[in-house]
Amino acid sequence: MTSVLIIEDEAEIISFLKPELTYEGYEVEAASDGREGFEKIQNEKFDIVLLDIMLPGLNGIEICRRVRKFSDIPIIMLTARDQIMDRVTGLDTGANDYLTKPFAIEELLARMRSVLRTASAGSHYEKTKQFLSFKDITLNRSFGEILKGDVVIDLTKKEYQLLEFLIKNKNNVLTRDQILNAVWGYDYIGDTNVVDVYVSYLRGKLEDNAKEKYITTVRGIGFIMKENA
Repeated sequence: MTSVLIIEDEAEIISFLKPELTYEGYEVEAASDGREGFEKIQNEKFDIVLLDIMLPGLNGIEICRRVRKFSDIPIIMLTARDQIMDRVTGLDTGANDYLTKPFAIEELLARMRSVLRTASAGSHYEKTKQFLSFKDITLNRSFGEILKGDVVIDLTKKEYQLLEFLIKNKNNVLTRDQILNAVWGYDYIGDTNVVDVYVSYLRGKLEDNAKEKYITTVRGIGFIMKENA
């Protein structure tokens, strides 16, 4: 079943969309706050997002910008704003389509089908991204499973997200700020040493009793997963 996340702060729109989309066979979840919606995208799996621009907590443009750093999930922006620059900004930050309120449900459904077809057309490309690998480590993004050879490695959610980001950018030096923003978010408030702490956790689980070195520290800059290291 195709899953939809609606990020919209107008209760009447959510109460209108949820039963309509459910009737059409979609599995629907909703968030009325921008930060809540962004966290759902980070931590859950959806096939498409319907995203308002004017939201409390975090606006739709910023949500789209952040999501595009780690996901190609289709995004359709739903908004009452009809200015050209609003549409341009939304599309430039990575939205797949843009629909101005008020809209007919038939048009929304047609646009959703179109966006999902386009995403499906790139399914071969998506399948190549389902598995990420580095040396003898394989990361299955569909199941959130990490294998070291034939052994399953048990990671926490943040450890998994950190490893995924490092492998996606293998052979590139990543600064601590880049890692912090990608894994913990721009609005993270806490110990700035958290990146080093979690790199240490990963090393303990991946390099335990192994001669192989996976994560290299670049002094004064950050970290790299280098294939010939």
